[in-house]
Amino acid sequence: MRYLLHVVARYSAVKSLLLLLCVGLSQPSWAETSDQSLVESVQQFLYQEAQALGQEAVINIAPPSPHLPTCIQPTPFLTNPNQAPIGRVSVGVRRGADGRQVRYLQAEVDVIGSYVVASQDIDRGTLITAAMLDQREGNLSDLSSQTLTDQADIVGKVAQRPIRSGSTFQAHFLHAPSLVERGQRVTVIAEGAGFRVSREGEALADGAQGETIRVRFGSREIMTARVIGQGTLMVDF
Repeated sequence: MRYLLHVVARYSAVKSLLLLLCVGLSQPSWAETSDQSLVESVQQFLYQEAQALGQEAVINIAPPSPHLPTCIQPTPFLTNPNQAPIGRVSVGVRRGADGRQVRYLQAEVDVIGSYVVASQDIDRGTLITAAMLDQREGNLSDLSSQTLTDQADIVGKVAQRPIRSGSTFQAHFLHAPSLVERGQRVTVIAEGAGFRVSREGEALADGAQGETIRVRFGSREIMTARVIGQGTLMVDF
């Protein structure tokens, strides 16, 4: 009888221990106890924003605070819309039917894609062509925010400083070539509904495509016009 009681006591203790373990294991992780719809909506939003940047996106979201109320109808947005959704990103989430309440989450977005490097040494003042460029693959979040990854943003620009072979192209390394030079005789076009006129004037500054500069006509008349081509400008009304 004493042996039976001892066995029963051991069984009861083991049963209690197993019960405690099961209770501990049954506690959900933060992803289950927190607002899962909030996390999923932010993940989907960032994926849609980042997929145009490369071939693969890896998104890690910092756990939201478990003490905040559950999000209803979460609507994510980038807190800095001018920043590419890459690297460390802050995401705001409007919640509720009126969208007046906002929560903020932090995320790390890694995008694997292609970017452009110089295939040769490029001297200052050189007009860059496609033959001077090469493509590489890597984590775009490791690049500077000023890095130009699209060849279309580089070809046709002029190097403002020497660029070493294998280097990436930073936005401040390049500038658009001047289509108009100071003192040059230029054609200025003005057009509207049913009319188009042109006059010849003198450019008072250098100008690249799309830039607005001053043009002098005769000895006193001066107006501003936008560069639209080689030696040609347009007056915007």
